[in-house]
Amino acid sequence: MTRKNPNSSIKCSVSSCAFHCDDRSYCSLNEIKVGCCDLNVTDSAATECASFKLGGRD
Repeated sequence: MTRKNPNSSIKCSVSSCAFHCDDRSYCSLNEIKVGCCDLNVTDSAATECASFKLGGRD
């Protein structure tokens, strides 16, 4: 998938990510990896999208 082809199964609002679809709130990857920010995860704030890659500004 490219940035122009959203994966409707993965919603995303992080517009600075290289995989974010420009005009839609979706990711363009086929799958993502979710990681932990803390050793003791108790809520979603302690998780992250480990597939994130900083995108360039066009």
